[in-house]
Amino acid sequence: MRVVVAGTFGPIHDGHRALFETALERGDEGVVIALTSDAFARGKRDRPVPDFADRRRRVRAELDALDEWGREVEIRAIDDEHGFATTDRSIDAVVVSPETAGEIAAINEARRERGLDPVEGVVVPYVRAADGERISSTRVVRGEIDEHGGLVDGTGDGE
Repeated sequence: MRVVVAGTFGPIHDGHRALFETALERGDEGVVIALTSDAFARGKRDRPVPDFADRRRRVRAELDALDEWGREVEIRAIDDEHGFATTDRSIDAVVVSPETAGEIAAINEARRERGLDPVEGVVVPYVRAADGERISSTRVVRGEIDEHGGLVDGTGDGE
């Protein structure tokens, strides 16, 4: 199965690692990371976002560290919400968080309109921080939690 996982991935945290691990585990025919372009990433966020080259390097390093299967991995830039998921016939599955699970139906509708087979949606549960809330890049950037979900004030279990 060839799978895709999309995101800004800046900064990377354990929630992203869960998405990457699932994609690597399932992607026996390859994994494609759809990494948001600088313009797209910054146009959607009120917080600072590292530049594309930096995010690409960090994603590659994370994937290399997590890949126990020796998967073929490709990183592509995307400039819109669905990127190439609606047009690339080689994609079999999309790995998403609960936050973006609703997009699978829209992706498959666009694929059907193009005469392509639908993709399987693989929803990876949220990874929770020490306070029970989900880990997010926004929370990391705000200084609420670290990349592993530990509370920055030291009351969490991941200092």
